[in-house]
Amino acid sequence: MSPHVLVLGGTTEARELAAELAARPGVRVTTSLAGRVSRPGALEGDVRIGGFGGAEGLARWLREHRVDAVVDATHPFASGITAHAARAAEATDVPAVVLRRPGWRPGPGDRWHPASSLIEAAALLAPLGRRVFLTTGRLGLAAFADLPELHFLLRSVEPPEPPLPSNVEVLIARGPFTLDDEKNLLREHRIDVLVTKDSGGESTAAKLTAARDLGLPVVVVRRPPLPVGVTAVPDVASALALLELTPR
Repeated sequence: MSPHVLVLGGTTEARELAAELAARPGVRVTTSLAGRVSRPGALEGDVRIGGFGGAEGLARWLREHRVDAVVDATHPFASGITAHAARAAEATDVPAVVLRRPGWRPGPGDRWHPASSLIEAAALLAPLGRRVFLTTGRLGLAAFADLPELHFLLRSVEPPEPPLPSNVEVLIARGPFTLDDEKNLLREHRIDVLVTKDSGGESTAAKLTAARDLGLPVVVVRRPPLPVGVTAVPDVASALALLELTPR
């Protein structure tokens, strides 16, 4: 039997990894997507969409489909599936690795304000400015719903889930975004402060450079910690090097 790799996807790195694995003779790859994005794009190999039913459901799926290795290449803030994947891999003795792109780091001239959660990020805003560029995604926006004195420009790949801030303008757009695009957006909407998650990666990093160039403060929500004991790598090449592809 061919070795079978399950990629928990939803990121650029997951797509790249699936393509690398699918190109290897004798390797079967299945990418699992949560189904939150309406147009995920083409993926190499097999694709499944939807949840597993927690760690127990994922463990059952690993056994039933004779999975030989798991790569968790989900978004750095998808802490629920990451915890479930770690538990399922341990329960089934399936080798697992977490593929996480490196987080962003402040440089000279940056005015970053770290926050441990969206609620903490919301609490930091009032002293920093009244016009907020919110780029934390379409979920968890209830944290900003009780700030009527602030105006929000909310950018998201998909329509956001309510409750939303009472004074909000929604912009549906998908990166990558250029530095000039981001500077023009910040100027056009007279933004005072940017709020983002530490997602890492180049495709959405231009907003940070734009904020620095314009002297704007940035509230950065820190990543949740990884489960104890998991192995994490920063790129596709490192994940491939760690995979054990001997079929079960």
